[in-house]
Amino acid sequence: MTDATRTLVSPTLSGERAKHSWHLRDAKWGLARGVAAFFGGFSALNALGDALAPGFDASGWWVDLRRLPHWLSWCVVLLSAIVLGAFAARPRLGTLRRQLTIGWSMLLMAFCGANAIAFSVAVHSGRIHTPRPIPVSALIFVALLSVMLCALKNDFRPGRFAKWRAVAVLALVAFACPVAQMVLFGKTDYRRPADAVVVFGARVYPNGKPSLALADRVRTASRLVTSGKAEWLVVSGGPGDRGTHETLAMRRLAIRMGVPANRILVDRQGLTTHDTVQNSVPMLKRIGAKRVLAVSHFYHLPRIKLAYQRAGVEVYTVPATESRRLRKLPWFMTREVAALWLYYVSPLT
Repeated sequence: MTDATRTLVSPTLSGERAKHSWHLRDAKWGLARGVAAFFGGFSALNALGDALAPGFDASGWWVDLRRLPHWLSWCVVLLSAIVLGAFAARPRLGTLRRQLTIGWSMLLMAFCGANAIAFSVAVHSGRIHTPRPIPVSALIFVALLSVMLCALKNDFRPGRFAKWRAVAVLALVAFACPVAQMVLFGKTDYRRPADAVVVFGARVYPNGKPSLALADRVRTASRLVTSGKAEWLVVSGGPGDRGTHETLAMRRLAIRMGVPANRILVDRQGLTTHDTVQNSVPMLKRIGAKRVLAVSHFYHLPRIKLAYQRAGVEVYTVPATESRRLRKLPWFMTREVAALWLYYVSPLT
């Protein structure tokens, strides 16, 4: 290559490398700002919601603060809202705010890391079972790492699409977070000795035959009782398709599975997830049930967990063992994303 050729090529290559570097930097900041905007906004909503409606806080979706006193947990959530929200809105960091962002990200990562380790220990010891041994907290750890690394680099440059990149990531995380809860938390089997099992209803055909989804739920719940995990079975549902009530079909199947008839409690008004939880709580109190196992399909379990937590019930979720994959599963999961967010904010409406 001649000197003249080098003179022509080198600036071109340098320019391409610089352009690639700028695009990569912008993508990193778009990711970090979107992540910070979501978790900062979510934290703000939790802190405000818990102040207005005690028990509203659902921060456990992303950071496990259960070991802290409630007041301290609330302060951590509030400070997370301030630090992460400020990073997303004003990414040009001064020295003090840069250090605060790095330090706070590391603190939150420590909580997530501790939870991920505890999850792994529980899986390897056999206390819980999951087909995907990846805790949601591990994904949150990586997301927070992106915030910390950008704060360390502190090389943000405003660009034409900087805000839109962050908004796009924010929307993506708002959808992906519930899906991760369904696929990772929902698929994890937390069965353990309990006082009662609550099984949620599904479709019953006009001839009285339970749908495959309902049969899978009832079979799983019945096996928990017959194996000695709990003494009581609560079946909850609404009217079937122009015929047999869901709970009648559920009770019949449970008895065929070996559950004693006198150990089955029936809630005929379980038209929604909220109804089932609200109706089952007094029933559980009457039999002295303090620890409950909840059975439904995996995509439904995060909302069930949230509902029982808000009702003050110690609940552990068990996904129904599926005979086959549901044909409309993508639609059910997409619908559940909306249902989960709507249920989350419902105490404030």
